[in-house]
Parts: sequence; structure tokens; C-alpha cells
Amino acid sequence: MKMVCVNENNREMVTSFIKEHWFTTEMVIRGDIIDMTQAEGIIALDEKENISGLITYIIKDSVCEITSLDSLQENRGTGTALIQEMIRLAEDKGCEKIVLVTTNDNINALRFYQKRGFDMVRIYRNALDKSRSLKPEIPLVGENDIPLKHEIEFELLLNQEKE
Repeated sequence: MKMVCVNENNREMVTSFIKEHWFTTEMVIRGDIIDMTQAEGIIALDEKENISGLITYIIKDSVCEITSLDSLQENRGTGTALIQEMIRLAEDKGCEKIVLVTTNDNINALRFYQKRGFDMVRIYRNALDKSRSLKPEIPLVGENDIPLKHEIEFELLLNQEKE
């Protein structure tokens, strides 16, 4: 598996991947619309140079926020490798922590991030009500037939003793 940063040479391929897997290029996080066609990212490429995984992020001040993480084949190490690469990059850029938000229905993400050292730090109760006012196509029911209501924030502290 080869890791490359998103750049002008692969941006079109990344945008197509995002559209195919998220059905849109706009993400709503904590009531803000994120244009995923402009997000920075790291691509995992397979031996045929096809995207096997993608992590996108935004860095503000000393905080790196993951805006999306996709792995085309679960339990193959792609997601973990992308997280490890994200940690290296965030540390190199002087970030103090990595944060991300997922929804209450995303059981796989809740498990995945906790197993990789991320801690739940906040719950934004009924946050999807506001998100739906910005993006009405967000469904009422999510994965595993769980009502899609809340955002859960995770963080991973970097370059310091983890609490």
C-alpha cells in the first residue's frame, strides 16, 4: 500500500471517490458545511494505483480535524495505516491533537477510533437537526436502523502525555 497526499494531480480522482462514497462533496460537521473538494488528505493506493482508502482533514491552529475516513476493504489495515500517517503528519505540522466527529449510529467508527487511542470528549445532542436544516438529504435513520440524532466528538492528544 502506497500513501500519497492529495494534490492538484490527483484532486479530480479524489473528488470522484468522495462523490461515489459520500454521494455529495459537502459534509456538515458541528453545523458547518465543509467543501470536501478543498480538504487536504492522504490517499492509500493499491498496487494498481487505485484508491483503496482516503482520509481528509483540516488543520486550524494546533488542531487537526479529520473530516472523513474511508477504507474500501475493512479489516485489511488500510484505515489504521491512514490514521498512523495522519498522526505523523499532524505531529510534523505541530498539532497538539487530532479531533473528529462521527454520528451516534456509526458503531463501526465508535469502535475503530477507541481501539486506536481516541477518546470520546463531547456529545452534541440533537446536532443532526441543525445539520438537516443545512443539508436536508441527511436521513432520519442511520446505520443499523438507529435514529440519526447526535454527533460524538473524539480526540487524540499528540506530542504529550495522554491523559
